[in-house]
Amino acid sequence: MTPTDESFTADTAAAGVDTAADVAVDPAAAHSSGCPEERATVILLVRHGATATTGSVLPGRAPGLHLAAAGRDQARRVGERLLERHAREPIRALYSSPLERAHETAEASAQALGLPVQIEPSLLECEVGEWTGRSLSELSALPEWRTVQSSPSTFRFPGGESFLEMQDRMVATMDRLRSAHPGGTVVCFSHADPIRSLLAHALGGPLDSMQRLSVSPCSVSAVLYRDAANPVVLLTNSSSQPLAELTAQ
Repeated sequence: MTPTDESFTADTAAAGVDTAADVAVDPAAAHSSGCPEERATVILLVRHGATATTGSVLPGRAPGLHLAAAGRDQARRVGERLLERHAREPIRALYSSPLERAHETAEASAQALGLPVQIEPSLLECEVGEWTGRSLSELSALPEWRTVQSSPSTFRFPGGESFLEMQDRMVATMDRLRSAHPGGTVVCFSHADPIRSLLAHALGGPLDSMQRLSVSPCSVSAVLYRDAANPVVLLTNSSSQPLAELTAQ
């Protein structure tokens, strides 16, 4: 979790501002698998845009939180980036968390691409239970804060979900979408911690390493799947990297 989202890590980017450097991985690394390349699927993971509480409150799954003006502008720019990719390699589908901040981000891309947004409940934010709606400054004073920071794999939100459960549903969702769209590109609009946990898994690291990954508002990360066992991370936390060049070949 990061203070740039409704979450916790040591990341210190200002609310609503993409500050982390784009990180791209050469898609040629994907050639290590023996599976047919035409079956490879690229999944683009987009975090929702900034809200009025980004960086200050942990809203969890509370309804009614919409994009701020800065978030709407971020969503528009993501739509433009996806349109460039769509012109080169058609995007097959758009999936979104049902929460307003994610769905509104997805709708900006839907308008740009002329594709419908399909609601996917498994892309939801982590269920933070009793911590819903509490300020990050308040939560950072709790003894549990250190556990969330250093060993999230052992933590369950009071009355809510564990980080392991969140990661498991994200991994299962990617496998299902990969199977549904072999050889294509799909876009998933979600939240910082679900995306971060998925990237940690795709990189082959432990869940506790997720806190070393930054996922800024409206950043794009990309994972190539040939099968469930050998994902290849092509891009992380990108706010400007051209998406048209990402390839499953």
